[in-house]
Amino acid sequence: MPIIHVNLLEGRPKEKVAEVIEKITKTVSETLDAPVESIRVLVTEIPQTHWGRAGKSVSENNH
Repeated sequence: MPIIHVNLLEGRPKEKVAEVIEKITKTVSETLDAPVESIRVLVTEIPQTHWGRAGKSVSENNH
């Protein structure tokens, strides 16, 4: 059973997150010849205050 974990910054529309899950599932299924029912995709949305880039949180870099 393939398990794929995706980390994203929070704030994307739920429809986009659903699309990511759908497309990752399809790609893994086709690549590994695995039934879609066996594939798990976990999406973790991380607050911008908890994601660092260039020594500062993304929320600080956006201001």
